[in-house]
Amino acid sequence: MSDTAPRLSLQALIGAALLAAGRPVAVRELATVLQLEEEAMLRELESFSDVLSAADLGFRVEVVAGGYRLVVPGEVAAQLSPLLAPPPLPALSSAALEVLAVIAYRQPVTRAEIEAMRGGSASTVVTLQERELVKVVGRSDAVGQPLLYGTTERFLMEFGLAGLGDLPPLDGADFSHLLRG
Repeated sequence: MSDTAPRLSLQALIGAALLAAGRPVAVRELATVLQLEEEAMLRELESFSDVLSAADLGFRVEVVAGGYRLVVPGEVAAQLSPLLAPPPLPALSSAALEVLAVIAYRQPVTRAEIEAMRGGSASTVVTLQERELVKVVGRSDAVGQPLLYGTTERFLMEFGLAGLGDLPPLDGADFSHLLRG
């Protein structure tokens, strides 16, 4: 950076970083880049979020997928839909949503376990992988070492979750009520 370049405020740098990253940015990463302690970075992020809310500028800070990002609220996005690209992907089928729910709540999970819980095929795993909502996270120790599936950061982003702990609670830890038949 040249000595003659204008010095940006910390909030301007935070806004620029969140916009330029195009993905959720972890507090630790942002603190490192901006040379702040993590606690100070958290305070600055809260302050930046408050400034955006007060200014009513049409975007806000969202905590999602373990980081922070700038987003356009749904009511604003609806008015701007002709400008937004690409068009949204077709909605997931109910079967795909069922498989995604099983993976999200039970991960890591094998395809056979998904099929046992659903009482039917888990063929939509491929579609979920193509949409980058689930991924292979390892192999089971079971016979044949089947693939284990888990959710991705994109899953958290698409569903507006900061982490898996934000999933709505299920009744108890027993998943047997999900079995069909």
